[in-house]
Amino acid sequence: MASIKVVLYPRAKKDGTFPLALRITKDRKSSYIFTDYSIKKEDWIEDEQRVKTSHPNSKRLNNYILAKKAEASDTSLEVETHKKEVSTRAIKQKLKPKGGSTFFAQAHIYLKNLEKTGNYNCFIAEKSRVKIFQLFVSGRDITKADKPTGKKDVAETGLSDIAFSDITMGLLARFKVELASKRKSSDRTIANYLVMIRSVFSQAIRDGVTEEKHYPFGKGKTSIEFPDSTKVGISNEDVIKLETVDLPIFSHDHARNIWLVSYYFAGMRVSDVLRLRWSDFKEMRLHYTMGKNNKAGSLKTPEKAFAILNKYLSDKENKNDLIFPDLKILPDLNDEFEVKRKIAQAVNRYNKILNKFVLPAAEIESKVTMHISRHTFATLAGDKIPIQMLQKLYRHSDIKTTIGYQANFIYKDADEALDAVLG
Repeated sequence: MASIKVVLYPRAKKDGTFPLALRITKDRKSSYIFTDYSIKKEDWIEDEQRVKTSHPNSKRLNNYILAKKAEASDTSLEVETHKKEVSTRAIKQKLKPKGGSTFFAQAHIYLKNLEKTGNYNCFIAEKSRVKIFQLFVSGRDITKADKPTGKKDVAETGLSDIAFSDITMGLLARFKVELASKRKSSDRTIANYLVMIRSVFSQAIRDGVTEEKHYPFGKGKTSIEFPDSTKVGISNEDVIKLETVDLPIFSHDHARNIWLVSYYFAGMRVSDVLRLRWSDFKEMRLHYTMGKNNKAGSLKTPEKAFAILNKYLSDKENKNDLIFPDLKILPDLNDEFEVKRKIAQAVNRYNKILNKFVLPAAEIESKVTMHISRHTFATLAGDKIPIQMLQKLYRHSDIKTTIGYQANFIYKDADEALDAVLG
């Protein structure tokens, strides 16, 4: 059983006072939880763990000490009842969670962890969702997500925080209605907001900040369902138009080149295209590791892809140099967060260039984005390529993922069924 004692921390502050702290001791190891108060050594009775009556606020401080000690003892007993082996650190975390025990304090930690792991796209999306959920909780207009959300925002912007126990099924239902009615959010977008809230809850439960009984998701509670999304690629005729249109302006040609290289390599993700180096090509083959799942593989390099790569040969400085210029300006390519930020900016720029300049020039009516290069390969592959080979090309770990993805682009059975009825 851990022992809980209120002590004066032995190191004095600059003003000569000593911090009041809870000392948790178990197996001869101690951890300290500091209170917001400090007093002079002569005002403290160590054996009785109380403030002398000579101190002007002795009564209030002693009541505070009794309350904190009782809370710590109850928490310690609760933790040790549920776990056979408990460290002082675990008890301390339960008593005073890192970052705070409220939802948005934990959301701040969640966002910081995304940032530290270099997950730029997820960080930006989740940061916006946290911000809008906090506006909703604060009774503010959720159509005006005007300030960044973080640990300090609750105090600085007047936004409210909320206890995990107050995030109920009813509150989430109202939030869904607000998103749909005021922000005109789609079902998929609303599901993404709920996933963010669920992620923060899971983190808090894992870290001992809140209890599972407050978890508002799961069977008989709030469910998260993602609707089927429409995945459509462009036709082979449009691909040919894109390949052959004359684009004298470099930025227009470059956006087209990135799209086509992605398509030529079985719908390679643009994030992987922009990371390609000359050293990745050996004996007419591309050898690279997919960024999303770290799966390595090799593909034959089509002649059309080589023709595009040769356009960038004049900028080659050495065999390990990046092929495309977009990431070359970064001082540190090991800074994953900055690399992904630069890639996201490049993709947004390419999408605008494609739709504003390239498609009109090529007389293509379909909307095209960088990601549609992947859907286009899948569309044109249809049921012509064995599913096992497509799994290898897409580098899916589970063939069920390939079957599910490719099903979006195979219409033969449905077409034949329709013809059988209508003739």
